[in-house]
Amino acid sequence: MKIGFFRWFWLLVCLVGLSGELRAEEEVAVEEEAKEQKEEPKAKLSEDGKVLELPGVKVMLKEKYVDVDAKVCLTEGLLELAVCGKDTKNHESVFSLETKAELVHAALLLINVKPGNPAMRKPVEGKEGVWVDLEPKGEEVNVYVVVKDAEGKPVERPISDFIMKAGEDFHGIEQGGKEEAKKEPFPTHTFLFAGSHVWEEEGAPPKYLADLDGNVISLSTFGDEMLCLPGIHTHGNEALAWQVDSTHLPELDTPVTLRLRPKSVEKKAEEK
Repeated sequence: MKIGFFRWFWLLVCLVGLSGELRAEEEVAVEEEAKEQKEEPKAKLSEDGKVLELPGVKVMLKEKYVDVDAKVCLTEGLLELAVCGKDTKNHESVFSLETKAELVHAALLLINVKPGNPAMRKPVEGKEGVWVDLEPKGEEVNVYVVVKDAEGKPVERPISDFIMKAGEDFHGIEQGGKEEAKKEPFPTHTFLFAGSHVWEEEGAPPKYLADLDGNVISLSTFGDEMLCLPGIHTHGNEALAWQVDSTHLPELDTPVTLRLRPKSVEKKAEEK
């Protein structure tokens, strides 16, 4: 369910007018409330109105991309996700968020990225016990990871640089003296903004499932991921096909920045 988006989106709507300018009186109110609570404001707009800062997220309102705080959570092993929620599926993801997935969702909405839906199964009308698989939908988003090079300068790499096809030995099959297979990189850094789901129960606050289950940027199909690949991809042990490529990966627990840029924005930039 995506009705109302969720509480953080409404906070942002209150803070940011349709023109992208912060309402001065509301900014003062937020700051005064924060002082009372002895903490920094939850959201802050730059003086030029180009950057909105949220906890662990920067929304580049003019340049139309989102930067997200994350860290390296796995340096070797099989993968079901590229990115998981904080302290969730760190054993099967390359990176984990250092913020809430619902905030990342809200940030993408603010730069006009349109969500769709994760893969779903629905009953066929009039045919008891018959179900049909519906593929995921959503606007295309290119995902990058900003890491530091040997000189300490930030470098933007497609997230596909950190994922490669799993070797046969990961499935318990000995290679038996065969030449080691040539490394096969992950084929894309473009994902669909499926948008996960908001789960609502009477008497309880709404829950954003990508935060609850940790399925933020998925390689396998779970049905509640925020960003996913086109199509449906099983996640049974016999189907795991991807592993960490540590060639350019920093050490475990190293902070990194995930950069989410709509594919349409990059296309327009290329056409200029």
